[in-house]
Amino acid sequence: MIFFPTNRLPITARRSHQRGSVLIIVMWVAFGLVSIALYFAHSMTFELRASENRVASLEAEQAIAGAARYVNYLLANLATNGAVPDSTAYQREAALVGEARFWLIGRGDHQGAPAEPFFNLVDEASKLNLNTATLDMLTALPRMTPELAAAIIDWRDADSTVSPGGAETDTYMRLQPPYNCKNAPFETLDELRLVYGADLDILYGEDVNLNGALDPNENDGPLSPPNDNRDGRLDAGIFEYLTVYSRQPNTRTNVNTARQLTALLQQKLGTARANQILRRPGVTAGNRSLLEFYLKSQMTADEFAQIAGAITVSNGAYVEGLINVNTASAEVLACVPGIGTDKAQSLVAYRQSNPDKLTSVAWVAQVLDRSGAIQAGPYLTVESYQFTADIAAVGQHGRGYSRARFIFDVSEGAPKVRYRQDLTRLGWALGQTTRQRLLLASELR
Repeated sequence: MIFFPTNRLPITARRSHQRGSVLIIVMWVAFGLVSIALYFAHSMTFELRASENRVASLEAEQAIAGAARYVNYLLANLATNGAVPDSTAYQREAALVGEARFWLIGRGDHQGAPAEPFFNLVDEASKLNLNTATLDMLTALPRMTPELAAAIIDWRDADSTVSPGGAETDTYMRLQPPYNCKNAPFETLDELRLVYGADLDILYGEDVNLNGALDPNENDGPLSPPNDNRDGRLDAGIFEYLTVYSRQPNTRTNVNTARQLTALLQQKLGTARANQILRRPGVTAGNRSLLEFYLKSQMTADEFAQIAGAITVSNGAYVEGLINVNTASAEVLACVPGIGTDKAQSLVAYRQSNPDKLTSVAWVAQVLDRSGAIQAGPYLTVESYQFTADIAAVGQHGRGYSRARFIFDVSEGAPKVRYRQDLTRLGWALGQTTRQRLLLASELR
């Protein structure tokens, strides 16, 4: 009798076992190949997405450059003789540049806090000039502290005498790292960061992306930065109200010089009316502002508008720091002597109701009494020559967000870029409505 070893399988069983092993090996190899293919496909998807994002980013940057050229063109044509361009006369929202779009983030003549940004150019003369504002004017700004206002005066003046509550080099040398007090005029607004006492809460307030609108994160209390008070109002920082660029050319007829004024009045109003005006007491002497001259002359507002752009009360080539009463916010106007908080609101309300009467500073006398108008006059104008173009742009499919701020100056004739600053780091500043529109457009492609 023949016995088979118990540890050996029949030939057919062994062959089946071998085929099963091969199948498993093949399956593992196939699985590995598929995994590798999926890995590379996934990787290529990310590479493609990254490439698209890079292209969109480049498109956004080029759109900003194109927008800056566009602003240069429109200022050359619309911002002549101190005029503020009408925001309805130019593209300011979702303007196309190839497949990219740009927006001009601006400010509206509004009361309260807008939930969405307003789009236009920003008049720099609508703000308080850091280099010319008095201590009292600076102190009156929202969020400003008396100590910071004094430190600003000490930073820009030429002496080393410490103002009450202020700071000079001794204070700055105790900081880490130490540095000197400048004792010279501010050159940019961002220089304010160096001034002692200028913390971020004072500078930015609740408007951390500097777009003038109450974004969701700026009205949610402590849930996300900034630590706002969740009152449904935008409490902006002092950056909102300050500039260093406002100035206007001054090659004009000085109303305190009788001979020059006589020739101008005769040319514009006729000899008889000119002589009548010139006989007014003190009309050609001691005028500290055009508004004071207007009150003394007893001209009509229409008569004054005919000569207002050709007269001055000083002899310098430029006048620095005048505030455009036609565009300044109530917060800025409230800082001007002779106006205050109550009259500031009244001025804003008047100009909103009477847009056809803003041709000269004469309209201010309709709101302020004589004493207030004479006090406020030396600080006011209705002309502007410097404008901010705060340009935000996105590339194709709403990607590649970029933002830059330009300061344009037309006081010497042709527009010039005085300053450029990248603001992309501040994050999205176009509001929720624009974001939703871009997402919807991207989904529909």
